[in-house]
Amino acid sequence: DKLLLTTGSSPRRLSVPGHDLAGVLYLREVQDCEAIKAAFATAKRVAIIGAGWIGLETAAAARAAAVDATVLEMAKLPLLGVLGPEMAEIYAALHAEHGVELAMGIEVAEIIGEDHRASGVRLADGNQIDADVVVVGVGITPNTELAETAGLTVDNGILVDEYLCSSDPDVFAAGDVANAYYPSLGRHLRLEHWSAALNQGPVAAANMVGRATAYDHVPYFFSDQYDMGMEYWGYVEAGRYDQVVFRGEVAKREFIAFWLREDRVLAGMNVNVWDQGDAITALIHSGRQVDAARLADPDMALEGLHDDARPEAG
Repeated sequence: DKLLLTTGSSPRRLSVPGHDLAGVLYLREVQDCEAIKAAFATAKRVAIIGAGWIGLETAAAARAAAVDATVLEMAKLPLLGVLGPEMAEIYAALHAEHGVELAMGIEVAEIIGEDHRASGVRLADGNQIDADVVVVGVGITPNTELAETAGLTVDNGILVDEYLCSSDPDVFAAGDVANAYYPSLGRHLRLEHWSAALNQGPVAAANMVGRATAYDHVPYFFSDQYDMGMEYWGYVEAGRYDQVVFRGEVAKREFIAFWLREDRVLAGMNVNVWDQGDAITALIHSGRQVDAARLADPDMALEGLHDDARPEAG
């Protein structure tokens, strides 16, 4: 009587000349992972197109395999659109320290090859990056073809409410393909991380069998690169925050970063500091103004900080 769509997403493909050469790889499925691992076993140089999470994690894996890595990105810093310049600079420094060449602010014109196999990347400015293998990580697109054919409302994925119900009351969606309404954010968001699939599935199932359950999770993702592990809670659009507060030792990469707007915590990232998720999400959920100095003070417990936060004006 009910249908759940979990059709996921697919890697966005390059359309530049040479995109179909052998040795041009994407990372999405298990076989993609195995192909990259096999390539790293023999390659000396890899060019990675895209400095998002996939690109940077692939660069870290390349360096762990003693493969020289060059990351090519149109933006001025890696992860700039996701984290903003404050954290983007930290990730740029991390990869530079591990020998990754970061070619930022560039445009890829062509993947060049020899004997039908990729041998490098030519940039729009004419420069050439030699490589034995090219890994592309330029985002994903939701697999909405079935939903579109069925006449469901589609807008950057299958549009669903906080109960993960689509425009058809008998059809639900979860995971990468679902553009879900987050009550805590007051907006729709399509979260491209395993946590959405992990947590949305049970909520969709409950609603499909008649147990009304809102999806009220705070958005979450994590990444491990070299010896720097992090967890990110919340959501903030690029340019929609007015300060970043650091708590801990940034130089040692043991800290928590908070993104604030009008003294309210929108998101938090714990870097090599663990078991902070509950405290961070409590600050986000509270919606109350906090004192930035107290937030930055590691001697002040995060737990309960939102309870005695700065009173709201008026």
